[in-house]
Amino acid sequence: MSIAPAVAVEPEYRPFPRETGRDGTHGAVEVPLMLQLLAVPAGARILEIGCGVGASLADFDRLAGPRRLVGVDIDAEVIALGRATARQAGVRCELMVADARALPFAEASFDLVCDFGTAYHIARRGCALREVARVLRPGGRFIYETRLNQLTSHPVRAWGRTLPWSEAPALVRCPGTLMWAVRERSR
Repeated sequence: MSIAPAVAVEPEYRPFPRETGRDGTHGAVEVPLMLQLLAVPAGARILEIGCGVGASLADFDRLAGPRRLVGVDIDAEVIALGRATARQAGVRCELMVADARALPFAEASFDLVCDFGTAYHIARRGCALREVARVLRPGGRFIYETRLNQLTSHPVRAWGRTLPWSEAPALVRCPGTLMWAVRERSR
């Protein structure tokens, strides 16, 4: 009788510990710089996947004046904390519990989807990329951290992780920056 070897199964979701220093950097540096360098237009419909407590959403609201601003995360506890924080700060946004691999939005609901690393840290990354493509309008942009940004932010955890772009052919590469890459949904 032979015993089948154990197969390593990637966890569906590996939550990050709350990093208030990184959250603060999002608002003070990353989001303003990203919005400026990538010329994000005012009045866009913006979705952030894996938003955690929504640390970036206040800056998107203040700096981009979005028509609609939504943050999703699979962790109900951080979404509850984010809702309370957003309410206190007067941030105009929706925060909801949702999986990036099964987004609860109609096709072409957003002009911009932003990801500060979630797609690198979940199982079945291709499902998330296909969902991003689905909820983006044709010509809409997906802005996500580059491998360099991921390795700088999470050197051990990000090592060897890539995104399977062949599973989301509707997302076409566009010029980005050193820290953020851009893909546009084909028309």
